[in-house]
This record gives sequence, C-alpha cells and structure tokens, in this order.
Amino acid sequence: MIRFGVLGSGRIGQVHARTLAHLPGAKVAAVSDAFESAAQSLAGEVGSDVRDTDAIVASDDIDAIAICTPTDTHADLIEASVRAGKPVFCEKPIDLDTDRVRSCLATVAESGVPLMIGFQRRFDPDFVALKAALQDGRIGKTEQIAITSRDPGPPPVDYIKRSGGIFRDMMIHDFDMARFLLDAPIRRLIATGSVMVSDEIGAAGDVDTATVLMEAEGGAQIVISISRRATYGYDQRIEVLGSEGMLQAGNHTETTVLRAGADGFSGAPLQNFFMDRYARAYADEMRAFMACVADGTPPPVTGADGLAALELADAAAQSATSGAWVTL
Repeated sequence: MIRFGVLGSGRIGQVHARTLAHLPGAKVAAVSDAFESAAQSLAGEVGSDVRDTDAIVASDDIDAIAICTPTDTHADLIEASVRAGKPVFCEKPIDLDTDRVRSCLATVAESGVPLMIGFQRRFDPDFVALKAALQDGRIGKTEQIAITSRDPGPPPVDYIKRSGGIFRDMMIHDFDMARFLLDAPIRRLIATGSVMVSDEIGAAGDVDTATVLMEAEGGAQIVISISRRATYGYDQRIEVLGSEGMLQAGNHTETTVLRAGADGFSGAPLQNFFMDRYARAYADEMRAFMACVADGTPPPVTGADGLAALELADAAAQSATSGAWVTL
C-alpha cells in the first residue's frame, strides 16, 4: 500500500485525491491546504488526516507526495520532498521561471528520488492509441499536426492574474502533447493572441484566444489553437496528417446516442470540462506514478519534459508580443 500526502485541496487536489482514493494499492493518508476548511472537506471525503504541509513532507507514514498547490510553491515543495526521500508527483508547471526550474531539477537529480510531472493528456486512451499508430507507421511520415483545445468558459480573473498567462497555463498542455506525438524537436514557432472572450482578461494583461504555428526538424508543421470559450462544451481534438494517411482523435460526448430524423442528425453535448473528459487519464497517470514509487520504474513524464514545455510556452509568449518567429 502506497500512502500518499496530497498537498493542496483545491480543484486539482480534489481530482487527484479522489482518484487515489479509488485506486487499488493507494491510500490518501493526509491532505493539506492553506484553507483548513478545504482540507477538512477533502479529508472527510477520502478518509484521510489533515496535517500541515511541512508535517506531511516530514512524516514517516507518508510514502509519496502529490503537489497540487499554487504554481509559485511547486519548486520549493519538490525540493523539500525529494530531500526527505519521498517520490513526487507535481502538477504542471514546476515554476514559471525556467532558471528556477533548472535549479529545482538539479536538486532532484542530486537526490536520486523520482519526480513525475502532471501532463495527464499523455495518458488519455485516445491520444495513447494515436501515438501508437504513429509509431507503427500507420500513416507514414508525419507532415502536419493540428491540436485544438478550448475550455467551455474562462476561469476567474483572479486565477488569470497569477496563472503566468495563457501560453504557460493552458497551452503548455498542448506544447507537451506536440512533443509527445513528434519524433523530431521543434526548431521555431510564431504565435498570436487576442482578447475575444473577456475584457477583464485583457485588463489583467493576458489574452483568451491564441494560435501557435510551430515547425519541427525535418519540416513537419504543428498548429495549436486554443480559446477560453467554447459554448458547445470542452473541445479537445487532434488531427495528424501523414504521407500515407490521416489520424484523428475526436471529442467525447456525454452519451453516444444519436438521433436521426427529417430535420437531420443530433446527439448528446460534449462532456463539459477536464475532470470528466480526462477522468480515465488521471487514473492511468497515477497508476504510472505508483509504479515509479513501488518498483523504481522511470517516470514516463519527467522534469525535463516539464522544462521543455515551459520553454515552448515562453517562446510563444515572446512571439505573441513581438510578432516575430522565435527560434528554439
């Protein structure tokens, strides 16, 4: 039995704690949060203790740590945890500053303790199958990738202000997915961003609608399109064009029931948000991390992956400001 300490009882902390509470071989032993009421509520739901964050990291009855706190605390908590000899699962990003990420990863490497970064889309069964088909050569050489990621609606503006911007907060998942699917490094990109959804987001210094065009070594093109608003639900699609065909991974609807009549075809709406769309991915992600803890399996998503995605996000933010291509 792997005994977990979950640091942070907000939305993503709740997702991971609930997932762990239902996985064989895992136990949520303790949770923490800056707001005790949030920690108490989550602890009651998953049957755990409430402890101070430092106490969880130092506790002998905690085998592994899941960091689900605000981004500006991640690097410090990673370092404290690995120094205590505890394997770490940390939500993206490690930090918003690449130099801080590098220093944190140096501490992790020194410790020899596993660190896995939370890019759950790598574990989505559809995207895993698409990746396998690419590796099997089912469509020949990859020539173009189109990634679409649109939220049903924007988060609170207070979240936007501390998020690091749409490229580092939201599109970072898509940068990681592009790297996951490609068999070549990305050599340059150009980005654009607009305020189309919320004037409040613009006033906070961010954009809510963005597109990035990337070029990989060998010439493959990747287009990422994201928005903070999709009135029809949570829109998550990937299309890959190859020299011998095309692969698609489509959206998930609430049911697969389709109605046909004289007025045409109609079906169920899309699943509404990431907690539904990626429920299976979150579970498979945690199973992969548990394997790292139990038998030393190397993390399938490393700190280096987290750094690479952040570097792409930084380059996109730079390009959106300058209007110029940025070389990686």
